[in-house]
Amino acid sequence: MIRIHNTETNEIIDREMNADELKQWELDKAKSERDLAEAEAKAQAKNDLLTKLGITADEAALLLG
Repeated sequence: MIRIHNTETNEIIDREMNADELKQWELDKAKSERDLAEAEAKAQAKNDLLTKLGITADEAALLLG
């Protein structure tokens, strides 16, 4: 569903997505899911490395900063 809210008149219109809007929404959703998975993998890799080194994130920041 698409919601269009005219803030000047406070009119709200709800309607079904057309084919182009649905396709774009699906592409955006897939990209968002990929980005989230990549961020989670990166955070896990960082956490694994810190654990392997036996240091905290704050200690790593001190070493690198």
